[in-house]
Amino acid sequence: MKVAPRFGPGHRILVTGGAGFVPSHLVDVLLERGCTVVVVDNFVTGAKENVAHLVERPTFTLVEADVSDGLPTHHPALAERFDAILHMASPASPTDFATLPVEILRVGSVATLHLLDRAVADGARFLLASTSEAYGDPKEHPQRETYWGNVNPIGVRSVYDEAKRFAEAATMAYHRRHGLDVAIVRIFNTYGPRMRPDDGRAIPTFIAQALRNEPITVHGTGAQTRSICYVDDLVRGILLLLDSTETGPINCGTEHEMSMRQLAELIVSLSGSASEVTYVTRAADDPEMRRPDLTLARDLLGYEPGVAPEDGLRRTIDHFRKRLG
Repeated sequence: MKVAPRFGPGHRILVTGGAGFVPSHLVDVLLERGCTVVVVDNFVTGAKENVAHLVERPTFTLVEADVSDGLPTHHPALAERFDAILHMASPASPTDFATLPVEILRVGSVATLHLLDRAVADGARFLLASTSEAYGDPKEHPQRETYWGNVNPIGVRSVYDEAKRFAEAATMAYHRRHGLDVAIVRIFNTYGPRMRPDDGRAIPTFIAQALRNEPITVHGTGAQTRSICYVDDLVRGILLLLDSTETGPINCGTEHEMSMRQLAELIVSLSGSASEVTYVTRAADDPEMRRPDLTLARDLLGYEPGVAPEDGLRRTIDHFRKRLG
């Protein structure tokens, strides 16, 4: 299966949250394709430095705004029709769940509805960045797109889990009601340059601690697993879905599953750190295991992740080493 590029020169793309970790990498590739890209971000968790290298490009526009309030009507870059809208905006780390709960709920619900309305008006393809968290603490392993999940609707993680599940429901409602061209990607644990070192996720936390020779703080026993995906692989998968006519949801990630203890030990080894692994109290509702079933991504999109964990982690460690000095 080979998906032909659908969006390129002459196409206008809106990316919400485009100054964030994953979306900023996606913006880079869309611009390389020749697309005109408009990014809307309120910088609650995104960073201007992630797109600073793009500001002089005539095909790139950065608009500071909160999409939960709707798209600003006064900005000329937002007045023209878009060919595709990629809704990537949302705080997504464990620390954000506690500090930005209402913001997460609003961007998953109100902002999604605003953007779906705009996609209908423009006749644009609408791509929703959803998450493996839609599966909650899964009873099925690996997780297939047909699995409905095991989510605590009132737990501390629920603001993110349920916001994304609502966004998926809204996206499919607009598809059925309005015939809107939509796509839903469920993103599994992704890492790479431009992550926030203090965002509470395992890989940036472990790397920052290792580079400082501090104890590596693993939650619980460290037996819980994640399947880690380097950002370049994820971006390629998202663009395959965008270019296709598939609706999804479709999982995107890798099958490189490892325990948190193994991940911590690997990062210590790759960074040449003197850090020792220690154990702290595990967060509530922390999923026990995570691995995507990639059958649909392979069969429908021709997707195949290509970056080995050791290679991706080395690149990420090098990035953090420069960033942290």
